[in-house]
Amino acid sequence: MKKLYFFLILSGFCLSAKAQTITPEKLWELERVSPIGLTDDGEQVIFSSSSYDINTNTSNSKTFVLSLKGGEPTQIKSYDSIYTDPKVSPSGEFKLVSKEIKVEPVSGEDFYPEMKKSEVYIYDDLNYRHWDTWEDGKYSHLFIKNLSSEEEWDMMEGEPHDTPQKPFGGSEDYIWSTDGSKVYYVSKKVKGKDYAISTNTDIYSYDLASKTTTNLTDDNEGYDTAPAVSKDGTLAWLQMDEPGYESDKNDIIVLRDGQKLNLTKDWDGTVSSFLWSKDGKKLFFIAPTMGTKQLFEVKLPKKASAEVKQITSGQFDITGMAGQADNSMVVTRTDMNHASEIYLVDLKTGEMDQVSHANDSFYDGIKLSKVEKRMIPTTDGKEMLTWVIYPPDFDPNKKYPTLLYLQGGPQAPLSQFYSFRWNFQLMAAKGYIIVAPNRRGMPGYGVEWNEQISGDWGGQNMEDYLSAIDEVSKETFVDKDRLGAVGASYGGYSAFYLAGHHDNRFKTFIAHDGIFNTRSMYGTTEELFFVNKDLDGAYWQNPTPKAYTEFNPINYVNKWNAPILIIQGGKDYRVPIGQGLEAFQAAQLKGLKSKLLYFPMENHWILSAQNGIIWQREFFKWLDETL
Repeated sequence: MKKLYFFLILSGFCLSAKAQTITPEKLWELERVSPIGLTDDGEQVIFSSSSYDINTNTSNSKTFVLSLKGGEPTQIKSYDSIYTDPKVSPSGEFKLVSKEIKVEPVSGEDFYPEMKKSEVYIYDDLNYRHWDTWEDGKYSHLFIKNLSSEEEWDMMEGEPHDTPQKPFGGSEDYIWSTDGSKVYYVSKKVKGKDYAISTNTDIYSYDLASKTTTNLTDDNEGYDTAPAVSKDGTLAWLQMDEPGYESDKNDIIVLRDGQKLNLTKDWDGTVSSFLWSKDGKKLFFIAPTMGTKQLFEVKLPKKASAEVKQITSGQFDITGMAGQADNSMVVTRTDMNHASEIYLVDLKTGEMDQVSHANDSFYDGIKLSKVEKRMIPTTDGKEMLTWVIYPPDFDPNKKYPTLLYLQGGPQAPLSQFYSFRWNFQLMAAKGYIIVAPNRRGMPGYGVEWNEQISGDWGGQNMEDYLSAIDEVSKETFVDKDRLGAVGASYGGYSAFYLAGHHDNRFKTFIAHDGIFNTRSMYGTTEELFFVNKDLDGAYWQNPTPKAYTEFNPINYVNKWNAPILIIQGGKDYRVPIGQGLEAFQAAQLKGLKSKLLYFPMENHWILSAQNGIIWQREFFKWLDETL
């Protein structure tokens, strides 16, 4: 009898645990899995797993090795004996090292050495700040270190240029040639105003013997990134053609026998990342398609054309490749209900097996949301994929408050991503239906769909947003009197714009780091190539582009009539602080219920644990009050 009683208690506990819904605090308990690579024998994957301590506001990362056949991971302190460092030359003689080097004077003390307590930067050109950092005259340079003598030399000595690229470039920006005689690296070798208006990164080849550098892509004025070499030494990279267009179609280029071959030229999509096959006969790549990110392959052709084949399909995202293991690819995968885990993909069938299980126990105690794909007609006669996310234990006989999610970018895929800020699982757990349309301007539906948004920020894509929310609102379970619109970056712009154009659809708005005034945005943002392309240039042009007149949210503040929460990062130099302050001041002076959530040390994102928790609490507190 006692055993039966214990079993009943245990069963009740398990059912109770299963009934939990995710909370902001629990979201930050998740392990964040990131692969490092495969061991040299190809039988294990090395990965890191990071966790956050909310009380100390710190993160802790541990490294593990895990058999691709499954089992429990083993924590390790070092993987030097089982993994060949790709930054060490094939001969083992040299190593590539990136260092910050002072190249140009910027500070008061640089110009006036006796003024050691001065606090001033002096600029006479643009690019004086980037992303979340003011220019201080230091540049990231590549050094070649002799591992036996410890001697090293700067491959870019005296150059005011960066490798890896700032702010997001990493080790993928530089590699050895297969024979170790050269280093291939990425750099944007322009400066000042030219740097601010240009996307012209190039692939450079540095010859160790002669210590000379050659530009391999000087014929292309767009982005050239991610160099990679095959087993036999063939070089490939990613290329965007159009100068100044950061969201152009990204193609795979191969340099073979002195000729450049575009493998994906005739494929109507854009590549996110790629990896050579072990035999060097094909390349695997990840690309957005139909609201997801999937694994593809393209064979190295004997002639000009190349056939692209999709390997995986399903309601999930392939977010990265750790390496090929015989006839399988080790990848990371997410969906709107699950954070990243490591999977093994059968390259012939596309079937997948989960390898890591860092968060299985967490999700075993969480009720999951239903994620539905709907095709919605647009005002111009097209079909638009829209994700609809429902609360756990959704009851179609009830009515639910509903959020229109406004994606940023503007040309970023709205796929099966798992965000620790814009987390649909958490929103649904709080009792909201989320409508997430793949509006115009998103990759995965062909180049034309992706490019349409540039210069048309307040045009067709705004109609797409409204088509999605109007169609889903026809359902009896949607409370049409409790609709909200929320988003960040371009999504924040969309919230500001729709606040003046929503015809009383929405009861509340939330805008995080959104563009409120396109004129002041043009005058204070740092990557001017972005606004030159997407806003059609400067506001002083004649005629004035629509971005500063018809599509400028500030021009419609007189029509604002709903509460608005405005969130702004103090170190966001992409969408600078004035945007959020102008919007909040306008809302306050109009007498609208409004709140400013200001994070002085955050950039365009929210990165610290405690700030992330407060962001979530304020987000849902606002919705509780206004929706």
